[in-house]
Parts: sequence; C-alpha cells; structure tokens
Amino acid sequence: MRHTDGLAAPARGDAGVRHVLMTADAVGGVWTYALDLIDAFAPARIQVTLAVMGPAMSPAQRDAVTRLPNVSLIERPFKLEWEADPWEDVASAREWLGIAAEGSVDVIHLNGFALANAAWPSPTVVVGHSCVLSWWQAVHGEAAPAEWSRYRLEVARGLAAADAVVAPTHAMRQALETHYGPLPRSRVILNGRTNPAAPRVRREPLVLCAGRLWDEAKNVETLIAAAPQISWPVYLAGSLTPPSGATSTVVRENTGITCLGPLSAADLTGWMARASIYVLPARYEPFGLSALEAAQAGCALVLSAIDSLVEIWGDAAVYVPPNDSAMLASTIEALIADEPRRRELSRRAQVRASALTMERMAGAYLETYRALLSGRLPPARVVAGAAERALA
Repeated sequence: MRHTDGLAAPARGDAGVRHVLMTADAVGGVWTYALDLIDAFAPARIQVTLAVMGPAMSPAQRDAVTRLPNVSLIERPFKLEWEADPWEDVASAREWLGIAAEGSVDVIHLNGFALANAAWPSPTVVVGHSCVLSWWQAVHGEAAPAEWSRYRLEVARGLAAADAVVAPTHAMRQALETHYGPLPRSRVILNGRTNPAAPRVRREPLVLCAGRLWDEAKNVETLIAAAPQISWPVYLAGSLTPPSGATSTVVRENTGITCLGPLSAADLTGWMARASIYVLPARYEPFGLSALEAAQAGCALVLSAIDSLVEIWGDAAVYVPPNDSAMLASTIEALIADEPRRRELSRRAQVRASALTMERMAGAYLETYRALLSGRLPPARVVAGAAERALA
C-alpha cells in the first residue's frame, strides 16, 4: 500500500500520539477505512494495534494487514454488536481490549459503539459509520422493532461514554442524535481514499454498480428493475451472499444484468476506469466509499437523492429517488444520450473527490486525538478536517 505523504510526526512536548488501539471487523467498509487510516498514520510514526472481531479475515485481508509497517494484529471471533444475541461476547471483548489497552496506548479508536461503555485507561474516540436503527428506518420506512431495544440502549450508553464521537457526514451525525440522544462531544470527519493509479483505458459505454449486493440498503433491486430500459450494458460487482451464507435472490434471470462477483481492489479500479456511468441507488449510505472511488476513476455519478450523498457530492452528481426505477432508467438514458453532460459530471466528480484525501482525513483524526490528550476538544457540533471545509 502507498503511504500518504505530508503528515507531520508529533513534536516533542505537545500532545503527541504514538500508539493507537483501533477496533475493526472484516465485513464491510470499516475494514477498508481502518487499513487506509493506519497506512496514512505511518509517516507520523504512529503505531496501531488493530483488534479485529467478528467473522474471520480472508487470506487477502490478512495479507493486506501484514504489508502495513506500523500495525500489530490481534483478533478474536467475538460477535459484533449488530449480530444476534451478542452481549456476552461484547462483555468479553471489553475485557480483552482492556488488557490490550494497558500500558503505552495513547488513544482508543472504536469503530463501533457498545465497547465504549467501560473504564478505559485512555481517551476513547467512537466512530459512527452506520447503525441498525437508522439503517432500519431508511430501508423499511419505520422504526426498528422491539427486539432491537437492547441494542438501542447499549449504543446510547457507548455514545454517552465516549470522549469524542465522529461521524462521516452531518447526515449520519444527525441520525445518531435522533436515535440515541444528544452528542455533546461530536464532530464530522469526511472519509477519504488514496486515489489509486487507474489503468489508462478507453472509457466504455457501460453502467457499473458495486457493493454488498445482498444488503437491502444498497437497493440494487431498483437498478435491476431499471436495466431492461437502459440501452447500455449494466454490470454489478460484489457479493450476492451475505455473511450468514443465505442464498440471495437479488439478481433474477432475464434482467439484462451481468454479475461480476466479488472483485479485488485492483480489478474494481479497472472496471471503474472503463465505466462511463456509476450508479449508487442506495436507500441508506452514511458515506459511500464506492462513489468516491468511482469519482476518482472519472465516472459520471448517478446517486440516490438521500441526504448523505447530496451532502458530499452537491452538483457533482445527478440524483434519483431511491425506489423509482423508471426515473433511474430515464436519468441514465438521458446521460447516455448526452456525452458533454457526462464529461462535465465526470470532471465535477473528480474535482470533488480531490478534496477527500487520506492526508486530510488522517490529519483530522490526529487533530482530534491531540485535542483529547491535551484536554482541548471543543464541545458540540464542531467539524474537523480540511476536506469538509473544502466541500463547504
């Protein structure tokens, strides 16, 4: 992996950060986020103990960790807080992490909620990448059922106990406040991605969508319904099978869709370099790393008209209501027929994406860590990071 240049190492005598304990799981976007952030910390000589829980890492994921020079890996198969009946495992995970946090750890960075509710020896940063209650509301159009009451309580306790709460968008921060109460020590740090060296290939007349195809929140059903009315071929990249192993019926026969299956990062970058249009029809997407990757690759973006995506992309994308397959098809067809419009959207998306760098994201997290260690973390509704200011 390439390191992000430009992060200054902590000066001697300031609130220096040398060692971070960070949690992650290998299921979704949190994995990419965690490894990118660790990689970006390397120039600042920050060591990270990465505590991985949940389903086992794939060989490729394990190999990606070993290539990072500043990480030590620890792992346990504890259930994640959103899985069925996880609370005994959550308690065990707290004890396990408590032992790992003893000694030289400066900051505890939790990519989850419930674990924060403990007597940690160092300041805690909780990052709200997504949550069940906001997912359920967006996907099902109603509040989560009573079976999620314990989850609601445990997440609220974790958020209240955290020394700082970070969300990747204002929309996600507001969702956390709506479902779990006020967040007086919160801030927004937009995600970033290292811009990979995309292959120099000819842009092709094809439409691409990528992600966890089995996840109802990604709403690929709407794109599948629109596909027969789209004159260009439509490709889906990603897994059809959820972690539970259940069979997905999201892609049915005779839809005009080509399923590419799970792709390596390099292969997905190649497909994004070829695709003229990238579609993200999600009902729920607190940030959307795939849209950022597609923008970096030069795709014109067709996105759902949901608050988080509009917040990030502004006039650099076109938007369609999440469940309107007819409008999605007509919007894509209008772009197919208008090459100058596609080129302009591609340019705007690339400009927008250029503000969402790993250097800026990592710098914002270091700013947050150092503020916590020096006791200077500002109160509610503060936004951290040059990337967010660049999009204002």
